[in-house]
Amino acid sequence: MTIEILMPALSPTMTEGNLVKWHKKEGDTVESGDLLAEIETDKATMEVEAVDEGTLGKIFVLEGTQEVPVNEVIAVLLEEGEETTVLENYAPTSLEKETPKEIEENKNRESTIETKAELPPASESNSFTTLEDRILSSPLARRLAKENNIDLMQIQGTGPRGRIIKNDVNTFITSQENSSGAYFSGSFPNNKLKTSYRDEPLSQVRKIISQRLSKSKQEIPHFYVSMDCFMDDLLRVRKTLNEILGNEQKLSVNDFVIKACAMALKDTPKANAIWKGDSIRYYDNVDISVAVSINDGLITPIIKCAEQKALTQISKEAKELIKKARENKLLPEEFQGGSFSISNMGMYGVKQFNAIINQPQACIIAIGAAEKRAIAIEDKIELRTQMTATLSVDHRIVDGSVAAELLSAFKKYIENPLLLVLN
Repeated sequence: MTIEILMPALSPTMTEGNLVKWHKKEGDTVESGDLLAEIETDKATMEVEAVDEGTLGKIFVLEGTQEVPVNEVIAVLLEEGEETTVLENYAPTSLEKETPKEIEENKNRESTIETKAELPPASESNSFTTLEDRILSSPLARRLAKENNIDLMQIQGTGPRGRIIKNDVNTFITSQENSSGAYFSGSFPNNKLKTSYRDEPLSQVRKIISQRLSKSKQEIPHFYVSMDCFMDDLLRVRKTLNEILGNEQKLSVNDFVIKACAMALKDTPKANAIWKGDSIRYYDNVDISVAVSINDGLITPIIKCAEQKALTQISKEAKELIKKARENKLLPEEFQGGSFSISNMGMYGVKQFNAIINQPQACIIAIGAAEKRAIAIEDKIELRTQMTATLSVDHRIVDGSVAAELLSAFKKYIENPLLLVLN
């Protein structure tokens, strides 16, 4: 009996994925635990291992195919003793999402097409059916082709028996756009200058980022609290510690920020929470999500139980997670969850910004650059190093007084860095 291999759900938010690469080809023997394919999810590119054993009989979704829905059939295995002849008339349940009505309509359409194909040529001259009606294609593909004025005769189908599916039409549209040239004449004097552009399809990561952040801003009542923190003592302590550690390890300012957030949340447990819809969950431990820039967006690997870890341990874990994030090698448990987020753009010279809350967390802190500023201290102007921290808060979970308490605690630890070394 054939075994269907489905597009797996590799994260809670994943609804579709891109099939990056097959590590097996048709006819190969597959054993449990073998590396089958690489799938790009909403968070990273992950390796998928075989669960069952057999021979890879047929691949239905080719390398490079995008937007493959979760639980769609991507290939089938033949069990021991099964012949490839069982695949001659085999078709998976579905290769794209269709409503029950569309599925029934497609069955009727395919039946009609096959009947018409068997009619003698003489009957075709008396038929009012167009040639497009004879092409094996899904209702979604036909609708998309019609909306874009595309002749289905130009498209090569990748579905069962050469059936044209939605992804085939989308691929054709993209290829036409790329080959049509990106230049057009602008309204410049004598038309000597031209404006150029390129349209880049959204990656799976960018799609999820747009969905989640739009949802966050639409649903969460954000408010913001900012404080300036003196950094002179922290920078001196950091320099001293790095001299002691030598080349073995270097502490970054962000390592101190992570530890300071963890200790501030330990002191302000009402902010160490997430929104559950009908309840608020308060955590005993502090799991810090750190925003990391990757090629096509952001991902937030997690420093777990950060309040219990030394600065050196936090620094080591952060560097390892950032490296894995940029190589698309994070495991789901390394980026899913978290009770609080940090977004640091200080290294880019950004003075201050407001970050969007990472649902379902209650808060995210935005860290600006540490810079020299002229400050009035006891009626004297002094040149001191300051950093602006802005806390974005979900007002459904955290009130203004709690937000102020949390940010004040953060400021205390940043301005007294020895507290971070001792804890």
